Amino acid sequence: MEQLLQLSPLMAGRSDDDKTVKANSNLPMLKKRILSDENIPQSAVKRLRDNGAASTRPKLATDIAATGRKPVPAVVPATVSKTALSVVVSKKRPGWDLKGQVADMQEKVSVYKGKMHYLTELNRSLQEELELVKSHLKNSKAEAFNAHQQISAKDLEVKTLLAVQQDLNTELQKSKTELLNVKLDRDNFFNVCNTQKEDLDGLRATKQNLSNLLELKEGQIQVTEANLSQAMHELEQLRIQVADLKAETARQADELCAQEMQRRKLHNIIQELKGNIRVFCRVRPLIGVEKEKYEQIEHISFQDDRSIILYKVEESHTGRERKEAVKYHFDFDCVFQPTATQEIIFEELSLLVQSALDGYHVCIFAYGQTGSGKTYTMEGPDIVTLDTMGMIPRAVGQIFKRVDELKNKGWKYSFTASFIEIYNETIRDLLVSKPEKNVEYEIKRVSQTSEELYVTNLKYKTVTSEEEVHRLLQIARTNRSVAKTAINDRSSRSHSVFQLKIAGRHEDRDLNASSVLSLVDLAGSERLDKSLSTGERLREAQAINTSLSTLGLVITSISNKESHIPFRNSKLTYLLQNSLGGNSKTLMFVNISPCEENFSESLNSLRFASKVNECVIGTAHANRR
Repeated sequence: MEQLLQLSPLMAGRSDDDKTVKANSNLPMLKKRILSDENIPQSAVKRLRDNGAASTRPKLATDIAATGRKPVPAVVPATVSKTALSVVVSKKRPGWDLKGQVADMQEKVSVYKGKMHYLTELNRSLQEELELVKSHLKNSKAEAFNAHQQISAKDLEVKTLLAVQQDLNTELQKSKTELLNVKLDRDNFFNVCNTQKEDLDGLRATKQNLSNLLELKEGQIQVTEANLSQAMHELEQLRIQVADLKAETARQADELCAQEMQRRKLHNIIQELKGNIRVFCRVRPLIGVEKEKYEQIEHISFQDDRSIILYKVEESHTGRERKEAVKYHFDFDCVFQPTATQEIIFEELSLLVQSALDGYHVCIFAYGQTGSGKTYTMEGPDIVTLDTMGMIPRAVGQIFKRVDELKNKGWKYSFTASFIEIYNETIRDLLVSKPEKNVEYEIKRVSQTSEELYVTNLKYKTVTSEEEVHRLLQIARTNRSVAKTAINDRSSRSHSVFQLKIAGRHEDRDLNASSVLSLVDLAGSERLDKSLSTGERLREAQAINTSLSTLGLVITSISNKESHIPFRNSKLTYLLQNSLGGNSKTLMFVNISPCEENFSESLNSLRFASKVNECVIGTAHANRR
């Protein structure tokens, strides 16, 4: 037992050694991992392999000498008889066999002594081996420390190398990217080079074409220079001719202007020879039911284009005898039969319209009984055509046409139009569809030193074309006052006055010309006993007859050169005083009905026109400066 107790420390020491050996048993696995790691430098791997080979080879004499101790041979324990052991173990002595039991005990002690000897030798051997292992472990630890230091250094080196590798990889990636960009740039450069090469080839071809064209142009330039030299010579000659032509043109312009002034003078002389107050007579044709009632016009005859005769057959008081027809003969400046068209009538009138452009006041008015065709003569029918246009639109058309011709002679004209009616001695503006209330129209002079008249609050329209005037005429026709009487279903109950103010200027000659063209459609004259007018119609007829009587009185006073001319007795004569005086040209249309039932009215109209035709109002003077 004591021997067993002595073995316990040895077993404890052996346990520590076993731990060391167990720790050392992990070295091969660590070595294997290190050798398999690709990141360990090759030099470290080689040295580790060399160390491993040294530790696994048999111990040499030098190794034993280094330790300073001899190797302990393995202790072979003495052979113990198994039979004895079995006897000791299996044979049980009886209690009385003390001697036998002592013998067994002695035998067991002997066996235990053998075991103790064996274990002692084994313990000694193991102690020696433990010392060797400790020495070797110490050396291994030193080597492991050195290896650890080397590994740490290598790890640092590896980390450095890995960082360097990372940088190199980054640089490599950048280099690859730059290389890719360079390749792209190279491809683009090659494409640009190819394009530029193609362009260069094209430019070379263009250069060749331009060279050929340049040679051609140089040849053409030489020819052109020769032609230019000839043209310059011709141009110089043309300049001389142009200068001569300008001088000739100026001379001809002077002659043209002189001829124009001479034409105006001769034209005025012709008009004065015809009379500054002239009378045209027009007999309208039968219309509507009149054609059924009268097959032909028997009470009117025409000797020529200047005479008209009215016939009146009077019966005796007893009714049994017919006296010879009474003739009423009248001569006028021109007489138009029922077949005369508007165009034919305007041909005679056009010369008088020309005087308005020459600077003379011109007044044309239509006079006659209700239904004699005054409005048709002056304005035309309700639906106007080129053939049926009245004197007003035809006169306007001639003026604008003539103005276009005079532009080439240096004249410039401006026009201002107005259209009024005088109804019951009250002025109304026909160009205003909805007249304002309490608006008064008064006739006044422009200034105390001027003879020019104007109407207050009247709408004066500046016109530049014939179409504008036609639109104004249509508006005025719509707004004019008409009514039905016993003589005519549609009778104009007012005097309509269209006035066109004309202003012309010749800049080069510093000449000015101004005039007023007045075209008047008088209200129908009628005898009160035949018109059967009552109430408002009666007052209209009285005002109409009064103003017509005043018109005849004014013309007679002018002809007699009386000191007082009663212009103010009527709004009509007051407005037309500048166009009725001695410094104007006046034309009166006397319109006659072809119906025999209107004989008395026709005779009165012709007698009034004849008195006007006998008047001489003096020599007219142009309004030129």
